[in-house]
Amino acid sequence: MPPYRRALAALVAAAAIVLPGAPTLPSPPPPPPAPAGVQETELRIPTSDGLALPATLRVPTAARPGLPGVVLVHGAGPGPREKYRAEAEALARAGVATLTYDKRTQGYSLLQRSYSRLAEDTVAAAAELRRRPEVNPAQVGVMGFSEGGWVAPLAASRSPEIAFLVVVGANGVAPLRQQSWADAIKIEHAGVRGSLVDAHARTPYRLITGMGLFPEPYYDPGPPLRSSTLPVLGIWGAQDRLTPPVESVQAYRTALDQAGNRHYTLRTVEGAEHSLRTTTTGFDKGGQFAPGYVDLVSSWIADVADGRPPPTSVAGTGEQTRPTVEVAPLAWYESVEVQLSVVALMLAGFAGFGLTAGWRRLRGRPGPRAGWPARVLAGAGLTAVVGMFGYLGFLQVTAGRTVDPGPLLAGRPVAWLALQLLAVVAVGAGIATGAVVAKRRRAGIGGDRARLGVLLAAGAAFVPWAAYWGLLLP
Repeated sequence: MPPYRRALAALVAAAAIVLPGAPTLPSPPPPPPAPAGVQETELRIPTSDGLALPATLRVPTAARPGLPGVVLVHGAGPGPREKYRAEAEALARAGVATLTYDKRTQGYSLLQRSYSRLAEDTVAAAAELRRRPEVNPAQVGVMGFSEGGWVAPLAASRSPEIAFLVVVGANGVAPLRQQSWADAIKIEHAGVRGSLVDAHARTPYRLITGMGLFPEPYYDPGPPLRSSTLPVLGIWGAQDRLTPPVESVQAYRTALDQAGNRHYTLRTVEGAEHSLRTTTTGFDKGGQFAPGYVDLVSSWIADVADGRPPPTSVAGTGEQTRPTVEVAPLAWYESVEVQLSVVALMLAGFAGFGLTAGWRRLRGRPGPRAGWPARVLAGAGLTAVVGMFGYLGFLQVTAGRTVDPGPLLAGRPVAWLALQLLAVVAVGAGIATGAVVAKRRRAGIGGDRARLGVLLAAGAAFVPWAAYWGLLLP
């Protein structure tokens, strides 16, 4: 890996200490006691690479042997098993043995993950669940949440012993495409329109992917589904803002039809967000499961376990205000190397112009005056470059379930409009500076050519760069 990429990776890894998906986690608090009606047993899941993942088995109190069982597969980010306690307890009370386990931290982080490796962990967890005397080994399935909707189908395709598949908020598109879509939906919900949407939700992810810092960006969820004839239950919240609900349902439907699957059930639940909690907008998350969600899962599993898998059916419609868009890899002219070179040239030209002027004054050699257009180009260009990265970074760092871009004017944040104005001023000042330099040359006036030449080169590079990042677009 080149030195600059190692440095960038180190910076992102340092940020991962405080960002979701960090591999270093504080010790979790001790789990609360099991609720009435649920019996818990602590287990360990041996993985194929020698780890032992802590796990919890939950079954109904005094349950008869031979229960159907399901392994709960984590979504993205850190994966303590307590994260899915509510789901595990609700299904256990409904008569389904549940196994939750801590997601691995070795080989899984903000910068590193393998759905293949995570699927192997899921297969190992299902094997452990089948060994339990409380469970009927022929009736053990897997249930993937969000990112687990990529992992669980892959695990089911690798283990013929897995009896059924349940996914909640699963994606029918690649991870990079989904992430770009979700960020666009989030900033549009804040009222933002125009070029900032792509500058926030698309362009940075292409650059991060080009650096090798977005793991599994183009993972294709289709192949495991196109070969699956297992009973499948897919559930989406109609107000899902993290997974494109309409496209994901259609992707599942198409893939399972291609597999000849005759026992899939796809449901979209009104009033539910990504994790099937109640919601009003999709960006807020209530404390309760959407009505009917737990009953749907438990009754469907019971039917499958009784040898009566429901025939294929699709019901419900999701809200999806924009389609997902394929996020193409960087072309050579927008590669990391080219972008870093352009930024370095602009910083050298804009900042260097002012620094050399200051150095000359300190030495008592002010030299020829460059004229106001050159000074405006240097100041406006430098402020636009630094300000754009600062503003986009601010949006990323402060974003949660929603984004606060600051005050808006006609759908554009005032801060972004200010940066766009600076970009236009810099372009105009660059043209004026070029005219002044040409006039001097025609008049035979020399001096300061190298300094102005670097400044003009920075100004020329600024134009396509600013257009690429949306500063010169509506």
